[in-house]
Amino acid sequence: MAAKDNNQSGPAHVAVIMDGNGRWAQMRGRPRLFGHQAGARRVREIVEACPDLGIRYLTIFAFSTENWRRTQVEVTGLMTLFRRYIQKEATALLEKGVRVRFIGDRDRLDPKLVGMMHALEEITAGNELVNLTVAINYGGRDEVARATKRLAREVAAGRLDPEDVDAETLAHFLDTCLLPDPDLVIRTSGEARISNFLLWQSAYAEYEFTPVLWPDFTAAHFAEIVGNYSARERRYGAVLS
Repeated sequence: MAAKDNNQSGPAHVAVIMDGNGRWAQMRGRPRLFGHQAGARRVREIVEACPDLGIRYLTIFAFSTENWRRTQVEVTGLMTLFRRYIQKEATALLEKGVRVRFIGDRDRLDPKLVGMMHALEEITAGNELVNLTVAINYGGRDEVARATKRLAREVAAGRLDPEDVDAETLAHFLDTCLLPDPDLVIRTSGEARISNFLLWQSAYAEYEFTPVLWPDFTAAHFAEIVGNYSARERRYGAVLS
């Protein structure tokens, strides 16, 4: 897990539940995929805003393990949108110093999409300005279950003593093992729930629920929420004198 700079007043890592695409489209009499397309375009603006706000890590929730329950048309459209996003944005992400990582279970994803995800991770691996993590086929409970299986295999193989296992040990087996925990989690669209997103990592994160739908969520909205974060007193379970 990457170290957190405790001297930074603003959040170093912001995670976003990008909600409201479907409603945004329906309010305009358009199909839900129209909203997802608008939401994908919004991602670029938020990523580009990160450096000026002091944000080094941005994690976005693109597709959950529960989203497979949506209609086949919507799921297929989303998978196509993910492929097009990688094709369209790869060069810009590389040139703007953005390192891209993907978290989630890749086994259920189309092999072509997985190959594109891996290629984007590879070509941006040397970038350091912003670390963009995209959660696809991701669920917090699923992540912990997969991490526990990996940990159990290490114990069964004799490479790990069960007596040495603690919370920090399990964290090393999570998808996010190379990332700091999020300081701030934002959910758009007015819903006030966390929807199985970064359950382990967000134990001490601050939460902000905004009524703005994701396609309408601008860099100005983002900056306002990040600015509000700096005024909060974070105690991590302790009492500050």
